[in-house]
Amino acid sequence: MTEADGKFMTRAIELARFGVEENAGGPFGCVVVRDGEIVGEGNNRVTSTNDPTAHAEVIAIREACKSLNTFQLDGCTIYTSCEPCPMCLGAIYWARPARVFYACTRDDAANIGFDDDFIYRELEKTNDDREMVIVNFMRDAAMEVFTNWAAKTDKVEY
Repeated sequence: MTEADGKFMTRAIELARFGVEENAGGPFGCVVVRDGEIVGEGNNRVTSTNDPTAHAEVIAIREACKSLNTFQLDGCTIYTSCEPCPMCLGAIYWARPARVFYACTRDDAANIGFDDDFIYRELEKTNDDREMVIVNFMRDAAMEVFTNWAAKTDKVEY
């Protein structure tokens, strides 16, 4: 790790601390960096905004994409104060940054009550075996939209 990596991770940890002090949500912070500059940052705001998707990584990714006017974070690095949960990991993969650094592990998070392991285990199961009822129906109607998308010549690929 470089001195710059340490600086950016320190900022992510500061954001996590700020979120705790402000009672905004859980103890998580994140920054997105491109060419040595922070282009997006966030702290967990789940409880203060009543938004279960307001995790630090999601907020930082949204801010970075808005700042860079793009939906992909090519060439960016994400620094997050904790190993990303399944939702954030999915968002990170969709955003396509070059690298991700994290501080605390998911086991550290579980030890203070943030047990994402349940979701990781659920993802390995089929829909029929999951704790939540998940039902597939009206596929034919929805497939028409997929067919239209596949045939669309002026779509923006991602």
